[in-house]
Amino acid sequence: MKILSINPGSTSTKIAVFEDGKQVFVTNIKHSAEEIAKYDSVIDQYKFREEIILKTLEDNGFDKSKFSAIVGRGGLLKPIPSGTYEVNEALLADLRASIGGEHASNLGGIIADSIASDIPGCRAFIADPVVVDELSDLARVAGHPEFKRISIFHALNQKAIAKLYASEIGVPYDSLNLIVAHLGGGVSVGAHCHGKVIDVNNALNGDGPFSPERSGTLPTYQLAELCFSGKYTLDQVKKIICGKGGVVAYLGTNDFYEVELKMADDPRFKFIADAFIYNVAKEVGAMAAVLKGKVDAILLTGGVAKGKGLMKDLTEYIEFIAPVKVYPGEDEMAALAMNGFAVLEGREEAKVYN
Repeated sequence: MKILSINPGSTSTKIAVFEDGKQVFVTNIKHSAEEIAKYDSVIDQYKFREEIILKTLEDNGFDKSKFSAIVGRGGLLKPIPSGTYEVNEALLADLRASIGGEHASNLGGIIADSIASDIPGCRAFIADPVVVDELSDLARVAGHPEFKRISIFHALNQKAIAKLYASEIGVPYDSLNLIVAHLGGGVSVGAHCHGKVIDVNNALNGDGPFSPERSGTLPTYQLAELCFSGKYTLDQVKKIICGKGGVVAYLGTNDFYEVELKMADDPRFKFIADAFIYNVAKEVGAMAAVLKGKVDAILLTGGVAKGKGLMKDLTEYIEFIAPVKVYPGEDEMAALAMNGFAVLEGREEAKVYN
């Protein structure tokens, strides 16, 4: 049984081939600015990217007719429960209309469907897009009726790591209470209560700990004054919140490996790294309260989790809550494929998007 995973990014398309659960090929296809500039919208790029994917597979000796499923990165769809979704017309229509905004990940399901439709018996899926929404009603209350907390987080990696941990200890994922902290370019800390993420910070646009390039929660009054100071446009303020905030705003780099290297010699780098860990620890503590202190384990994952010293410091803050386990890095390609195999092997049912 073979599965092709597809993860479109803004300037590249990552693909991987899995056979009987094992990765046998992976590559990241780069797209030049000139190539991308030919298209008016992200969605218009789908045929161009599909053709490059198929050529890359052919050049590396893969017969596309042998694939049992194509699993694409889920895009900015309507809020949906966690799971693996069979690509259908409703899902394709929302991706093409970019109902949640333009993003390269919207191409995942479209390309998966286009390739699968040309292969007899092949199925097309998406799995755990960032819009997975399982928040409790209480978690949605933001403090003023004009505002509402929404669920946008690293659902694919958080769910994959939580299920991996459950399989390692030999119990069902939905029998556990877990806190999962994804520490990457963005930071999301989720409370997993018996298989559902009932609370999580909005990792994309202004909630929770600051991250390598996002500001997280900012002092509201100061933010309001900054917005009306006349110094910044709306787009510039949005960039302060997401893209040019957090570590990069303080230190001029969004690379935590560089931060770690400079910590010993530059007290500024050490101070901001310590503040980052402090803020993540506070969010973990908040999620422990959401779970009423009944936490089976705390799982740390993402690119920043590769830093052993940083994870040691974070663990010292939070290990009183529950045992801490670190899963360095992230493997979205494997997570996509594993969701596909779970459906093909009958361990899970594909969900219907409508």
